[in-house]
Amino acid sequence: MRRWWLVAAWYPFAAFAQEMPAMEGMDHAAMHHDAAQPASSAQGAPAVQDPHAGHDMAGMHGQSDAHDMGGMGDMKMGAMQGGSAPADARSPDWSDGVAPASMHGMAMHDMDDTAANAMLLLDRLEAFSGQGGHGQSWEAEGWYGNDSDKLWFRSEGEREDGRPHDGDAELFWSHAIATFWDTQLGVRSDFGEGPKRQWAAFGLQGLAPYWFELEATAYVGQGGRTAARVRAEYELRITQRLILQPELEVNAYGKDDERRLLRSGISSVEGGLRLRYEFTRTFAPYVGVAWEHLTGGTADLASDQGRRITDRRWVAGLRLWF
Repeated sequence: MRRWWLVAAWYPFAAFAQEMPAMEGMDHAAMHHDAAQPASSAQGAPAVQDPHAGHDMAGMHGQSDAHDMGGMGDMKMGAMQGGSAPADARSPDWSDGVAPASMHGMAMHDMDDTAANAMLLLDRLEAFSGQGGHGQSWEAEGWYGNDSDKLWFRSEGEREDGRPHDGDAELFWSHAIATFWDTQLGVRSDFGEGPKRQWAAFGLQGLAPYWFELEATAYVGQGGRTAARVRAEYELRITQRLILQPELEVNAYGKDDERRLLRSGISSVEGGLRLRYEFTRTFAPYVGVAWEHLTGGTADLASDQGRRITDRRWVAGLRLWF
């Protein structure tokens, strides 16, 4: 029984497939005329006289008019897609007719790696209050030059009782050796308590993976004195304006210098944690905590003189960028 149903279902499709080659030439007018025949004709009612009776399908294909199916090959795709775009259509580059704004220095022909620029950053300009006393401290750096070579200035120190307690200033020629890394060659001058010291300096400065800023500098002074300093800092962006900045610094000396309260070996380890709010990139107040811990022979010398070995300070200040 199931086979008879399958034959009955397949028969109309087979008959339609046999007629498809003859229908290829049918024009739209004939197809429309056949579709307009009333349903009663299919049910055995008297058929209306067809003016095209006696014309076979080949003859219909021979009628050459605007509706010929073969004419579709000459039809333009633009017409099938709706014709021309309206006058208020969006522009192809999505600019909506807005002219591009000029950005000074951003055009490729305007960029020049040899053009000189300058920068001055007062990273710390702060007041502190700690177990060892009260005062002010600073840390600043600046440069002038191009992407390859710069004249670099750096200074840090502190004041207590209205006079410099300890500080230094450095001047380098900085030369780029790799992406984000510079070598530095220059001089350093120490001032504050004790005699002034002059040093020849050379080192490396750059941006390490994970955006750690690193400085490593070695110094050679008169009388066979040597010293070294390593610094690291990081900027953790809590929001686009609120930044937490930890930093760490280690100092070491090759010979005793008791007139400046120093002994050989690692003399001090300093750290800080400052939270700043950038009203703009050039103006940011901050608060934080800083500490200094004396080590080795320098700690022993401080203990003998009744000075603190570890000093923790609360700080507040400004970060200014010019």
